[in-house]
Amino acid sequence: MPHRLVISLFACVCVAMVFAAAPQADRIGAVRGFRLESPAHFVLPPRPATPTLSQKAVRLAREQLGVPYSYGGASPSGFDCSGLVSWVYGRLGLSLPHNAAALYGVGRPVPRAKLRPGDLVFFSGLGHVGLYIGRGRMIHSPQSGERVEIQALGSRSTPPVGARRVV
Repeated sequence: MPHRLVISLFACVCVAMVFAAAPQADRIGAVRGFRLESPAHFVLPPRPATPTLSQKAVRLAREQLGVPYSYGGASPSGFDCSGLVSWVYGRLGLSLPHNAAALYGVGRPVPRAKLRPGDLVFFSGLGHVGLYIGRGRMIHSPQSGERVEIQALGSRSTPPVGARRVV
């Protein structure tokens, strides 16, 4: 017998054995194009969670790391502390004042132990504000001659005077 004929015949016998071993409903389904039941089922991975407004704010603020401090600045060419916060949330559709003390009147108070990323943290008698990013750190635009940076809350010379949750 030619070699190709042997291989074809062997393949046909294998397929026939598979159909003979399958239950009647599965054989009919396979012949008609229905699905074959299988012990292995493919499960789609869960959809990634949509980021919250606070998470988007932290991500957007991180993109501004290294931008120089500019008194009264509220754009990626230069920020002051409240300008950074108001610009970040403004890009996300939330209009906030460009003044640290005025920002303290927005949202609701949050105890330091309950801070979440996106919360506003205030210092220096409401003269400075930063955006909390988690793990005891914030992003802020410190002062003239410096750039937007991440800083640990505990590394400041004075503790926070308060915090607010705006979303």
